[in-house]
Amino acid sequence: MKPILLDTCAAIWIAEDEPLAADAVQAIDAAREGAIIFVSPMSAWEVGMLAARKRLTIAMEPEAWFEKFLAVPGTRLAPLTLSILIASSFLPGDPPRDPVDRIIAATAREGGYRVITRDRMLLDYALQGYMSAIAC
Repeated sequence: MKPILLDTCAAIWIAEDEPLAADAVQAIDAAREGAIIFVSPMSAWEVGMLAARKRLTIAMEPEAWFEKFLAVPGTRLAPLTLSILIASSFLPGDPPRDPVDRIIAATAREGGYRVITRDRMLLDYALQGYMSAIAC
């Protein structure tokens, strides 16, 4: 079973107890039984930006919110290496244009993760066969 990498939208919905698609819930539940659920450090940046721009309302500071999310057993911060950052500039096929989406895709490819996302660009990139993704 491939480990899971949550896209920022999935991390927010999980933390805020929003409904997810059945396939995503099943994959997350299966990962909790024997694998780790990863979240990218870039998601911390995105949560901070969303909160700063008032597009995300959370009851605490973004750093505390993110640390609380990472405190859930079985959840870890995905590596963000120079290799991943450089690979995000050289993705094959027709990758997303958004830099954070590219970093998520490169992280998934390097770590062999399945990405849980609702981001259409990441889902389309997965359909090209360059990474694995589950719509949430």
